[in-house]
Amino acid sequence: MKKSFSYNNMLKKNNIFLIGPMGAGKSTIGRQLANQLNMEFFDSDQEIETRTGANISWVFDVEGEERFRDREEKIIDELTKKQGIILATGGGSVKSHITRNNLSDRGFVVYLETTIEKQLIRTQHDKRRPLLRSSSASGNTRDLLQVLAKERNPLYEEIADIRISTDEQNVRVVVNKIIILRKKSSL
Repeated sequence: MKKSFSYNNMLKKNNIFLIGPMGAGKSTIGRQLANQLNMEFFDSDQEIETRTGANISWVFDVEGEERFRDREEKIIDELTKKQGIILATGGGSVKSHITRNNLSDRGFVVYLETTIEKQLIRTQHDKRRPLLRSSSASGNTRDLLQVLAKERNPLYEEIADIRISTDEQNVRVVVNKIIILRKKSSL
């Protein structure tokens, strides 16, 4: 987790950025958090879909992961420049050093953690996640999630202001924890 805060960084903490693996609840929690705090909500994946006119899976399939990540990086750069927003990011967005810096520098970063078991349950019927579509066809979803966790968890931890497990908590409890911990961190 981030270790130091500057006065300038504290001024930028009026944004809340949700990071974590697929199935952690970033979009669901983000919408409710935005509603409760009366802030504008954005989902980076939805922004990509809106701007391309295609779903994430199609963009991923046609353009490839590298081009998708380029789009994602640019959209997150643009969105993180806004003030007073909640942003749910894609699980792989932290692969970009630029994105990690933008998230860390421009807002309060919440790492929503979940276990692979919960990810499997929460994403088992989701056909929109491009990385899962190919792995579920071959029966290697658990293996893929383990590889992604090994690669990405250290990146989530690197920029997180706080970490919250979403495994055994309902959305309202997680939202309230974020609000309380954000207030405590700004004291």
